[in-house]
Amino acid sequence: MEISISNPFLQTIIFAIPLLVTILVTAQKDNSPHEMNIDHTNQLKGLAIMMVIFSHIGYFLDAGNRFLYPLSVAGGVGVNIFLFLSGYGLTISELKYHHNPIKFYLKRLKRVFLPMWIVLIFFLLLDIFLLNINYPFKTLFYLAVGFVPDADIYTTFNSPLWYFTFILFYYLIFPLVFWRKAPVLSAAMMLIVSYLILKYIELPVVEDVLKLYKIHYVAFPLGMLFASWQNSTYKFTDIVKKINPVFRYVLVASLFWIISYTSIHSGIGETLRKEHILSLVTMGAFVLLILLIPIKSKFLIFLGVYSYEIYLIQWPLLYRYDFLYKYFPAGIATILYMIVFIAMSFCIQKGVNYILSSRSKTR
Repeated sequence: MEISISNPFLQTIIFAIPLLVTILVTAQKDNSPHEMNIDHTNQLKGLAIMMVIFSHIGYFLDAGNRFLYPLSVAGGVGVNIFLFLSGYGLTISELKYHHNPIKFYLKRLKRVFLPMWIVLIFFLLLDIFLLNINYPFKTLFYLAVGFVPDADIYTTFNSPLWYFTFILFYYLIFPLVFWRKAPVLSAAMMLIVSYLILKYIELPVVEDVLKLYKIHYVAFPLGMLFASWQNSTYKFTDIVKKINPVFRYVLVASLFWIISYTSIHSGIGETLRKEHILSLVTMGAFVLLILLIPIKSKFLIFLGVYSYEIYLIQWPLLYRYDFLYKYFPAGIATILYMIVFIAMSFCIQKGVNYILSSRSKTR
């Protein structure tokens, strides 16, 4: 349920200072700057999952919408970052180790479905035994196959799962449009297919979910395009190395300004096109910033490793099963929730790895 927070500004400070200190204390020199390596992608995932969580808490859990502001303003940007990194990761992987569609599906889909099924079973059991909530078979079937047509954050089983359906679409389409010899053309094809489906096909989802699709559909193909650039002979890294250091500092400062401005003036509540463009601009600024600054935060990297599992569990725990905001000040409760999210996600990921390794040994 929604919560009322007294003195939300103070509680935001109580949470934000330890968070900032943790990020800074765990910062270290990046020995491979300007390359989109695993540390950079995990840092971006860590940032993205914080954006999503803070947005959910600040705009949907807090009745006054003032707690965690301005940390809470970039939830949509976080979604775009996840989609961008998915497009990037799949493209880089397929350029190195190409799989036919069947092998691609077997390799990728089990990694997204298994954690989702574990979370699904966990919350279904909690709903049945603690809240006496029973769901119709149709709802359970849709959830099991990853189809979430409604994203009402207060009434659906787990509203952030609309993203699962969206990313599942890209996973299903990717091996059909990807051509290893022409990754740029593949990115263009993905963009065209996504646009045509959203434009001309009546999808069996509610209007709010369709709006989310339209806001975020460009990010995945952009990730594919960036991966194509990184695989070319004239990479982003090569360009950065040729930039004058002074200009590089100016560029970093400009990116900080862009993020500050477009995050606050995000276009939310205005036209769909404006919100769409500003969200992509903010996403791009974050990606470039991570690649330009020769410093990495081990905390953000660690958070990014468990970001998918955290995404799956965070909203039901916060809204239906709140057990911390009831008893602690909001700033302290949010710190404790971050610890709980990480601990639960660690267990889920270990469980998935155990299941997959056990199955591979039995073959």
